[in-house]
Amino acid sequence: MTKSPIRKHRCAVYTRKSSEEGLDMAFNSLDAQREACEAYIASQKPEGWVLHEGRYDDGGVSGGTLDRPALKTLIAEIEAGRIDVVVVYKIDRLSRSLMDFSKLVDIFDRQGVTFVSVTQSFNTTTSMGRLTLNILLSFAQFEREVIGERIRDKVAASRKKGMWMGGNPPLGYDVRERKLVINNQEAATVRMIFERFLGVGSATVLARTLATEGVTMKRGKPINKGYLYKLLNNQVYIGMAVHKGTAYPGEHEAIIGRDLWDKVHAIIKESPRTRANHTRARTPALLKGFIFGADGRAMTPVHTRKGGRLYRYYVAAKLLKGETPTGVVRRVPAAEIEAAVIDHVRGLLRTPEVIVATWRAARDQDDGLSEAEVRAALQSLDPLWDELFPAEQARVLRLLIERVEVRPEGLDLRFRIDGLQSLVADIAAAQDGRWPAPNGKRAA
Repeated sequence: MTKSPIRKHRCAVYTRKSSEEGLDMAFNSLDAQREACEAYIASQKPEGWVLHEGRYDDGGVSGGTLDRPALKTLIAEIEAGRIDVVVVYKIDRLSRSLMDFSKLVDIFDRQGVTFVSVTQSFNTTTSMGRLTLNILLSFAQFEREVIGERIRDKVAASRKKGMWMGGNPPLGYDVRERKLVINNQEAATVRMIFERFLGVGSATVLARTLATEGVTMKRGKPINKGYLYKLLNNQVYIGMAVHKGTAYPGEHEAIIGRDLWDKVHAIIKESPRTRANHTRARTPALLKGFIFGADGRAMTPVHTRKGGRLYRYYVAAKLLKGETPTGVVRRVPAAEIEAAVIDHVRGLLRTPEVIVATWRAARDQDDGLSEAEVRAALQSLDPLWDELFPAEQARVLRLLIERVEVRPEGLDLRFRIDGLQSLVADIAAAQDGRWPAPNGKRAA
């Protein structure tokens, strides 16, 4: 009588470790689990068990979730019909959750796959075996939840004592012997940011300025507005340790004094609209909206304060996004380019061609207007200019200029002849003591 051939059982070994500690060792916990499972498969060779070639190792992943790379790959192999038996060292290596484990068992049952634990012998084909499995899983889940509670309690108690409990250290600090210590170079940057925000009053403007100056986060990325707000609200800089919204005195040394912190947060408490209005009033940008780079993108006004002095610039749009523009002027001093544009405009207003063109445009509205009167009106702009408010100066420039392009070789201005007619009327009104208000209405 001939024996029936033994059916081959393709066995996949799955290993898992919750923490990454020790995974860099030559022989780690995952290797130990796999060695025990392979030895068990070898002992079942007479039953037709053979080791599947694939490796399914999840290092540093919790058993409380199914979102694990190696486990997903294993499930895909099972659904493709390439595996007959899943072998693990212990049940909790596959899952510590009853609900998750039931999902896995459903997948195994649909594909006719057997589940085996090397150190826990039971038979899931019987009611007693399934009860044993559920009891073991219940203890595994209970153990996971208790460990989580212990960790949370330990973190809370440690934070109340002001201890650093890990994670990425904030800008201005390094971690030595599990404690925060001041990084002097980065701490100077943090103080500079707080002091300049006090002068600027706008996180948006300050972030743009810091980006143009190459100031970066701890890992070298450009500082953006979101990161800036997070930095300005981080109480670690005043020597506090925060846990779930409650601040406790920390073990580390403060970088920012309480007085500077309170002044900064008095500004932050104001509405963004109010702070934006203050910022715009302090830093008028006469060319905003019609100054462009050689790439056709608008240049953005930014400013910074150093040593109590205000420095303003127009910056290329690409530079604000962290890019390095080629063939484009990266930034220009605002005062210098504004003065150059104004001087150029004043010079044009004295040329006979512009005076004649203005007179012809204005004559359509006033037949009695002479060329001499137009010339006198345009020439009177010089002494009148310095008496105008910044908003009024910006309005005059918008009347006269359509576009300013900044190129490496110089400036390119596009003049508005049709705006000269309105300018002549405005100058005449100013000479009567009625310069137009910024909203376009005549000021009495």
